[in-house]
Amino acid sequence: MEEKVLEILEEYCEEALTYEGDNMMEEGIIDSFTVINIVSELEDAFDIEIDAKYVVAENFKNKEAILELVGRLLED
Repeated sequence: MEEKVLEILEEYCEEALTYEGDNMMEEGIIDSFTVINIVSELEDAFDIEIDAKYVVAENFKNKEAILELVGRLLED
């Protein structure tokens, strides 16, 4: 799972892979359009639905947060 998530991040925002700050969105590393593309790719890749309530800065602040979100949704 982790490898596929990182592949998707690399496709849409390679800088996200090495980002070590607190919030990629606040720092302009990714924008809302990039998040929408990432969400769509994650949904397709893992056959999950990422509800709009999960599409918040907290869940997309860094690659670890994205991995955690996907992991939680796969468990449900």
